[in-house]
Amino acid sequence: MDFYLKHKPGNMRNSEGAFVKLKDGRFLCAYTQYYGDTGWDHSPANIAGIYSSDNGRTWSEPEILVHNDALNVMSVSLLRLQDGRIAMVYVKKTQLNGCRDVRPYIIFSADETKTWTEPVSITNVPAGVYGVNNDRLVQLKNGRLILPSAYYRYLPGSTDVPSHRQGITTFFLSDDSGATWRESKQCVYPPQWLDAGLAEPGVVELNDGTIFGWARTNGGCQYKFFSHDGGETWTEPQAAREFLSPESPLSMKRNPKDGCLYAIWNFWEPKFMVRMQRGSWGRTPLVIARNTDEGRWNAWTDWTVIEDSPYHGFCYIAMEFNGDELLLEYCCGGMEDFCLQDSKIKVLDLTKMNKGYPDDDPIPQGNPWQEKKS
Repeated sequence: MDFYLKHKPGNMRNSEGAFVKLKDGRFLCAYTQYYGDTGWDHSPANIAGIYSSDNGRTWSEPEILVHNDALNVMSVSLLRLQDGRIAMVYVKKTQLNGCRDVRPYIIFSADETKTWTEPVSITNVPAGVYGVNNDRLVQLKNGRLILPSAYYRYLPGSTDVPSHRQGITTFFLSDDSGATWRESKQCVYPPQWLDAGLAEPGVVELNDGTIFGWARTNGGCQYKFFSHDGGETWTEPQAAREFLSPESPLSMKRNPKDGCLYAIWNFWEPKFMVRMQRGSWGRTPLVIARNTDEGRWNAWTDWTVIEDSPYHGFCYIAMEFNGDELLLEYCCGGMEDFCLQDSKIKVLDLTKMNKGYPDDDPIPQGNPWQEKKS
């Protein structure tokens, strides 16, 4: 059974979140809970949390985990660290010297989320706009923490719109379990023809230590890039034709049980473009695929549709594996020209992937781009 976080008067948006499993077997889902009369990205919001003791079937009433002390706090990540603590990263937005300051903060819990440390800014720049998505914090096998972000510049005196709208992918690194942070030696700069740049990036570590990175673009697909030195330097970005998509984010994680990578994104398919309604923002259908060959571009198989309503948009995915199940939390709004106002928690049975579309017109197996080009 799906669980919904629906908007209501005084709470006009419930959106992007993250999961963590506690030692007593419960799951925590933290998400952005907006309050007031609007639910736009800069509207007032807290980080709220709900708990499940039945593997995601039912959830407790929400409680506030992080109170807003600025414009808002949003885009939460949760991660069980190798030292046993739980780390939470979130973005705080403030108004500073006439410009927006958007930066990630980190807090820790050593008592299974009962209490949290005081927040610390991950970057020490005087002001900046760092777009960090939900559920993006990763710890590498060697213990290094890596947080991908998209950096935007402002013109002096500008208050709302970045002066250069191209997102530049940057990486925050920590080698002391999150106590101190620095930026990687190299950023990933977008090709000039990508007007929106490389936005909402994510990373996953491959078995050989390579870091696979990706980012949302307005170029008809995700773009990908790689690091072979723990996130310090990166290859040139290239089009990831295995991930054809509109301008919306992709999420990817490894399932500890089977060792496979699983990716979830909005698959860009022509037949759906004629069905999409305005409220969906084009972010439908939502699909999942599995890769048994460490992300090799033509090894994504078992494509399965999670959602395909033309009236709703499905985006900003949180993923948490639980054996043969995958807990998902994602935006599912629409119908009101805004697809971010509601969210859904779904428990996906990974043993039942590859169902295809309800009309028995399945997504092609393997890589559809390869099939079209052959």
